[in-house]
Amino acid sequence: MAERVRSDIAHNARVWNYWLGGKDNYLVDREVGDRITGMYPGIREVARADRAFLGRAVGLLAGERGVRQFLDIGTGLPTVDNTHEVAQRIAPESRIVYVDNDPIMLTHARALLTGTPEGATEYIDADAHAPERILAAVGPTLDLRRPVAVIMLGILNFVLDTDQARSIVRTLLDAVPSGSFLVLTHPTLELGGEGNTEAMRFWNENATPPITARGRADIASFVAGLELLEPGIVSCARWRPDPDEEEVTAEVAQFGLVARKP
Repeated sequence: MAERVRSDIAHNARVWNYWLGGKDNYLVDREVGDRITGMYPGIREVARADRAFLGRAVGLLAGERGVRQFLDIGTGLPTVDNTHEVAQRIAPESRIVYVDNDPIMLTHARALLTGTPEGATEYIDADAHAPERILAAVGPTLDLRRPVAVIMLGILNFVLDTDQARSIVRTLLDAVPSGSFLVLTHPTLELGGEGNTEAMRFWNENATPPITARGRADIASFVAGLELLEPGIVSCARWRPDPDEEEVTAEVAQFGLVARKP
């Protein structure tokens, strides 16, 4: 695995970790992260809002909706309130599978992300571009005959072809039963994100993997046939914010949604 670690080029998982205040990054990640922040000052707020959205969405599904299985694809480097921590705090018997193909993330995950004795926490080294491989590997931990929350936060933006991105979502959701959920975030040039254009161009020239933004219509196409939970497709910062934060939460240029498979 060590030979896959590149310290000479910025990587999304490590730059995202830097924006969240983490320590699992290299100088090149911090340099690129600072350049992006200079071009698009709101990026740190996007990162924080995306992370807070994860906590609210998983909390809702594990609590109010009774979901006990979570498939978190493209989870990134461990930080506070990871999916298994939120879910197992509510329901210790929850079972979580993380999927990522960043070697640093996998090293930290195996060392740090330990679950409850009642539940299960597992890790798969796989790429979101290969959903069939992911589904084939979850069997020992997840029962795909029972509802699963498929979590894809900031991952489909690395699938540059929109038709392929739709196909990935369809393949994953076709494999889980009625009552399953899709939890999704995605960057956009809408919602005040127009200023991100130059930053994304710089990213694609200086970091990996390349990224694309999408508009509301494309995001809606990912959840065709699913039932959107209120408030629908909105800025992830505005998706069911905590009541004491509702008036102060700034909108960020990152769509967020939770949808149920009927």
